[in-house]
Amino acid sequence: MNLTRLSEQLLGRLPPRLAETAHRRVARLPKVGRLLDAEYDRMLDQAPAPQLTSEQTVYSRIPAEPLDHAAIIAALTGMAMEEHDAWSTGQTSGAVYHGGAEHLALLNEAYGVHSQSNPLHVDVWPSAVKLEAEVVAMTARMLGADGATDEIVGTVTSGGSESIILAMKSYRDRTGIRRPEMVIPDSAHVAFDKAAQYLGIKQVRVPLGFDYRADVDAMARAVGRRTIVVAGSAPGFPHGVIDPIADLSEMARERGVGFHTDACLGGFVLPWAERLGYAVEPFDFRLPGVTSLSVDTHKYGYAAKGTSVVLYRGRELRRHQYFVATDWPGGLYYSPTMAGSRPGALTASAWASLLAMGESGYTEATRAILEVGTELRGGIAGIPGLRVLGEPLWIIAFTSDDVDIYEVMARMTERGWSLNGLHHPPAVHIAVTLRHTQPGVADRFLADLRDAVAQARSAGSGASTGAAPVYGMAATFPARGAVGELLRRYVDKLYEVRRR
Repeated sequence: MNLTRLSEQLLGRLPPRLAETAHRRVARLPKVGRLLDAEYDRMLDQAPAPQLTSEQTVYSRIPAEPLDHAAIIAALTGMAMEEHDAWSTGQTSGAVYHGGAEHLALLNEAYGVHSQSNPLHVDVWPSAVKLEAEVVAMTARMLGADGATDEIVGTVTSGGSESIILAMKSYRDRTGIRRPEMVIPDSAHVAFDKAAQYLGIKQVRVPLGFDYRADVDAMARAVGRRTIVVAGSAPGFPHGVIDPIADLSEMARERGVGFHTDACLGGFVLPWAERLGYAVEPFDFRLPGVTSLSVDTHKYGYAAKGTSVVLYRGRELRRHQYFVATDWPGGLYYSPTMAGSRPGALTASAWASLLAMGESGYTEATRAILEVGTELRGGIAGIPGLRVLGEPLWIIAFTSDDVDIYEVMARMTERGWSLNGLHHPPAVHIAVTLRHTQPGVADRFLADLRDAVAQARSAGSGASTGAAPVYGMAATFPARGAVGELLRRYVDKLYEVRRR
């Protein structure tokens, strides 16, 4: 018996909340628990297991004697080279956003020069303060600071998730409302879920409109006396469409509530797209209702992984992000972000990337990406059985009404493509990067996709292994706790030392 059958027999006819309660209770029964454990094991056996194909020495304890430096670098180089084609050939959705050899060499050199830098010790590394302040200032000006009536300030963070979490903390601490709530559309990034869980903020998720954008009227009805912030995406990760930020932020401003634009994906694309003549609606600090914004330098800012920027309208809101301690025996302590010690080297590489790209470089990169996005969107829509969701520019989600889209994704995986599976509705997306602008990549993607659709249609559902059955179960099983347990067990599996 598998989870799908258990779902049909025990939970399938129940509302989601009752199904969740029923699952928790029946899972405690010894026989059902054993069935669930067996099914989890079966699903995990089918799930993708990251594994290098070459023979590698396994280290599960610190070696008794130091290893030769050359041997260490040789091992790391060998692993990197084995993985190189997986992202460099343009078959990965997102993940590596630039990838050019010369640009990567610059980032690596910048990191190496500042590898010991730590902004926690500003007396030792004043350069860390200079570089971070300039990254924030350059990013803010790109996103409407010059046209704003207030000072736009911010900090560098470890990534988009931390930027969003810190922004939510700032709103929570500024308002001091008991049992605070955030109002967000269903397509908002999962980092808002993480922020809600970490910070004790209730989420009020609002269904999307027919166009997969936030529904302004529905969002307005969801705002209440405990609302501390409203949010929208530019664009949203799942469907690549831009929420009506102008209307949403003005609605929030009229109600005296903060508004956060999640531009982690689009912040380094949309300003240049607007310059190129694309119809880009305002989403940044040119709008008076936008009070904070997150944008990832390590995505389309083309910096090394591990940096993002969170921006605020005014210093007062940013100060609620900080942590300070005045009575610790270790002395006076302050930290602007969640981490204490921070890698100044990553900020240095972000600074180097912004300078190396320049406005013209970002504009030309955006031109290339959006042209390929247009080509892929048209090509996907032209494949019988596939349907593009919404009106995306370069992050293109597609589904099907007559073929299992997760089977299509599995067939694409077999052809070397790494795509993102989505839920609600079941779909797949590709986030176009500079890797996809290489000659022939778009044509190869569309040819492989046509073949994958035909193969999935002839094979039917449930024919493949890998991520497809896991996504299929997650999409249909009503007890989300069971899906969550599967994911936790999968993460456990990732941390196992693998021996051949």
